[in-house]
Amino acid sequence: MYSTLIAYLLWLFSGCGALGFHRFYLGKIPTGLLWMFTGGLGMIGSIYDFFTLPRQVDEANIRRAISDGSIRRDIGGQRWRNVSDGTTRIVNEKEPVERVILRLAKENKGILTASELALSANISMEIAKRDLDAMVTKGFAELRVRQSGALVYAIPDLMDSDEPLVD
Repeated sequence: MYSTLIAYLLWLFSGCGALGFHRFYLGKIPTGLLWMFTGGLGMIGSIYDFFTLPRQVDEANIRRAISDGSIRRDIGGQRWRNVSDGTTRIVNEKEPVERVILRLAKENKGILTASELALSANISMEIAKRDLDAMVTKGFAELRVRQSGALVYAIPDLMDSDEPLVD
């Protein structure tokens, strides 16, 4: 594991970051060379590093742990995992549409629309409507009309009441 203290000491002993020793330590060889030949990009990069070094150490520790295979977990909403070519990288795994439907319905007291689903699940309106209609066909949802006349899908198990709807 990389240490923030050691990174700051290397930053200090390399002329306040001008020689980039801290970047070499964190495995950032190309930018370490850039810092070495440009004096830390005219010290602007060195000052930037002074304020961002703890985050850089955390990122280096995550990269190292992932490459060692010692962790595979969600970080910042993204899933890290090994892929078929032997590398480890971020893989965006979509949440199943049915789960998005249930989550939205729970957030909206059992009521949702095709446009809400399309927006949240990042799918087209046609697919959203098809998936909601499939929930109705299976008996998990009902197609209802709001008092305003708008069509909505209702998940009875998650509804507070029938007040905003008409049959």
